[in-house]
Amino acid sequence: MPNKLKIDIISDVVCPWCIIGYRNLQQAITELGVQDQVEIEWQPFELNPDMPPEGENLREHSARKYGSTPESSARFRQEMSQRGNDVDFSFDYFDSMKIVNTRQAHILLEYAKDFNLQTALKLRLFSAFFTEHKDISDRNVLAQEIAAVGLDVNAAMSRLESDSAFSDVQEKETQWHHLGVSSVPTVVINKTTGISGAQPVEAFKEFIAAELQIS
Repeated sequence: MPNKLKIDIISDVVCPWCIIGYRNLQQAITELGVQDQVEIEWQPFELNPDMPPEGENLREHSARKYGSTPESSARFRQEMSQRGNDVDFSFDYFDSMKIVNTRQAHILLEYAKDFNLQTALKLRLFSAFFTEHKDISDRNVLAQEIAAVGLDVNAAMSRLESDSAFSDVQEKETQWHHLGVSSVPTVVINKTTGISGAQPVEAFKEFIAAELQIS
């Protein structure tokens, strides 16, 4: 039997590096030909757990949190657009774009996992936020994305009223923090070996090959 790899991707749906890292990881898996040996699970990480319901303008958020200037912010957006093109993903930044609270999105991603649609929903949320100018903290938007991947909207949205679903996401975030995860994306294989950042394809290939003992 070939070795099996459980790959946990710790990420947030408003993290541009997370979709870039995922696309590079997927390409690495494909080039190694180990698709049948890999199981991917997305793990919650909130970059801004205290973000209020109304969100915060992205430029203002970047200036407040990272000290970004208008010039550096513009350069970053341009760089991310190019990096997105390189992995066939469209970043469409706009002046009124907001950083929003993502806790509800993570609760729904946990729900989608039960139906093997977690990756489908994660990718849908990346596109909704970065490409389609959607507020993914809005429950109507979340319901639309749930429907788009084929999940039962009423059953999924009822999770947002569940205290246990809320606590489950918080507990998972705390566990990963305790394991030393402090930035996203972080990719962890079999709960033992991790690599952080949107690594290039070759780095991910080396990382996976070492775990599978591929020469």
